[in-house]
Amino acid sequence: MFCPKCGAENADDSLFCKKCGTSLDDEEVTRLAQRADAVSKRPDDAIEERRLFSITPTLKFVWLGYALTAFVALMLVAILSVFLPAIGALPGVIFGLLLFIIPGFYHLRKKLVRYTLSDSKLEIDTGLISRTTVNIPLRRIQDVTVRAGVFQRILGFGDIIVDNAGTDATQIVLKDIDSPRRFADMMLRQMREADHRKIDSF
Repeated sequence: MFCPKCGAENADDSLFCKKCGTSLDDEEVTRLAQRADAVSKRPDDAIEERRLFSITPTLKFVWLGYALTAFVALMLVAILSVFLPAIGALPGVIFGLLLFIIPGFYHLRKKLVRYTLSDSKLEIDTGLISRTTVNIPLRRIQDVTVRAGVFQRILGFGDIIVDNAGTDATQIVLKDIDSPRRFADMMLRQMREADHRKIDSF
């Protein structure tokens, strides 16, 4: 190694020139090496997985419930106003508003379930205050099928059935999913990619 200032020859591991004392340490190279070393030592859990989809059950029935509830409430107010004017429409309005609790309850239930597919696993979240998360590694999924009745096909939703190859060998059902075939295909494609990565690693 030669000193960039005076040209004197020094040992390769020298930090300073033996003649003029100039630093022989390449700060930029050192900084890049330290940064690369820090990245290589970063724990695996610090690497964020790619999220392919995050879905909830369809709300089509819920919106239908809201529409029917509104219709019943309007009919009730009209009947009370026409046939029972002594009572008035106010009780009908109050009762009609209370009816919205029913579709509201089912709306909340649907929102408390979420299915998420990432690079390596299928994640199922349920609950509000007490949240439960079930993680199914893609390597344990044997097959993915779509089940939809006639009425479901007309409205464009169905169930995705996941065959889990775990110790319990159970089926996981993703219920009432809009466009289920598209999400099932995404899951199957990700399973194939995971298998290819595993083969390449050997």
